[in-house]
Amino acid sequence: MHGHVRSITGHEPIGMIKVSVYRPDLTLVDRVFTDDDGSYSVDVPVGETVTVRFDTHHSLNNADDWHPSLVTDMIAGGAVPLDRHLVSVGRFADTARGIDVLAAYLLASAVEGPEYAAHATTRLSQIKQNTLFLQHIQSALLQHFTERADA
Repeated sequence: MHGHVRSITGHEPIGMIKVSVYRPDLTLVDRVFTDDDGSYSVDVPVGETVTVRFDTHHSLNNADDWHPSLVTDMIAGGAVPLDRHLVSVGRFADTARGIDVLAAYLLASAVEGPEYAAHATTRLSQIKQNTLFLQHIQSALLQHFTERADA
């Protein structure tokens, strides 16, 4: 599996984005980081159903710059690239993008430790959702990560 990660607004490449691939039971298959031109390549068995999360890493200087993105139930294989566009922190997310971002945070809540939580709270507190329902989910995730960061 391969592709490019870019910004949603200017389509600039984003380096050092963690691309994590999970099986349906959330077992980690592999993870890689994008290079300076936003490209990545990860080995996934052809035909395997996976979930792919694009996110920052808490130890990097871009940890608070980008919201995550999620692709679920993807069948690995083929030559078609899996490209993603990420929303920068503090930007408006339309409804579809807001759902994508919150779903990625929800997955992160199941697989990441307390080191991740502090950066998640910083980013979640700055996303601008456009529906009350998404704002409610955002608030619940923010509370979860705040509690994890304080634990």
